[in-house]
Amino acid sequence: MEATFREQLFFIVLCLSVLNGDTRYIQENEITPEGLFSLLNSELKREIQDELIYSRPLRCLDMVALEGQFTFTADRPQLSCAAFFIAEPNRVITVEYDDVDIDCGGGDFIKVFDGWVMKGEKFPSSQDHTLPLMERYVDYCDSGTARRTVRSSQNVAMVFFRVHTAGSSFTLTVRKPVNPFPCNIISQTPEGSFTMVIPQQHRNCSFSIIYPVEIKIAELSLGHLNDFHIKKSLPGCVGAGDFVELLGGNGMDTSKMLPVADLCYNFNGPAQMKISCDNTVVRMVSSGKFVNRVAFEYRLLDRQELQRIKGNSLEDFCLTG
Repeated sequence: MEATFREQLFFIVLCLSVLNGDTRYIQENEITPEGLFSLLNSELKREIQDELIYSRPLRCLDMVALEGQFTFTADRPQLSCAAFFIAEPNRVITVEYDDVDIDCGGGDFIKVFDGWVMKGEKFPSSQDHTLPLMERYVDYCDSGTARRTVRSSQNVAMVFFRVHTAGSSFTLTVRKPVNPFPCNIISQTPEGSFTMVIPQQHRNCSFSIIYPVEIKIAELSLGHLNDFHIKKSLPGCVGAGDFVELLGGNGMDTSKMLPVADLCYNFNGPAQMKISCDNTVVRMVSSGKFVNRVAFEYRLLDRQELQRIKGNSLEDFCLTG
């Protein structure tokens, strides 16, 4: 039987090995959509009542979408664990270490990663993040109380951890402060709208939707007065310095994704495109000379739409099977 669009999404469990105390290799196993994303769905359905701090146990493989305290207690050795943290698009994540009882000298570790790692690929990509890759990892065993709280650069972060002894434990306090100028975002949902504004900063910002979707660009303002222009799968906007590109792919690293369209001229009015990939990205490249703005909506493609796209040889580069 042909896989549904959800079955075509990435399947991940992170398996971690450590070389000379550093995170060098990240591998993946498989998890069904009922695994990782059901964790997110159940998390989003929870409610925090009154002013009590929400708390629950942390699982070896987990998805956390709420503020609160999360405690992991090992009932046996756990050598390859990862917790995914996600916030609303206009927020970042802070992770504070509390009550840590692990054996750093015996090979245990807790490492916060600034972003997500999926299928061995990283979001944001190295091209779009301000820190070198290894500085995006913060190891409790290296920093200890010197860096008790770690703050992400975007609305997602991860914690890798390994413990060798039953009874080892730690508690993380997670908060989601507001980010006035969000950059590099993973959407919590397959449908919604967003306006990305880059205020005269030389940086690249991506909005990632881990579903096959239809993108509708409602407004594009790049600080100059040219007419709208769209070039499908052509590098016509690279020399503009400021432009938006639509990307599609089955991984997370935007530098490895396929260009679907370039938009490098101002535009008001709907322009839409259906992208059948597991991951659809709206990426803005900014020279820092202008205030750039793009507003868009997105919605999940249904099965019939995916079947129609698959029959079009010009647009089915992300569909398999």
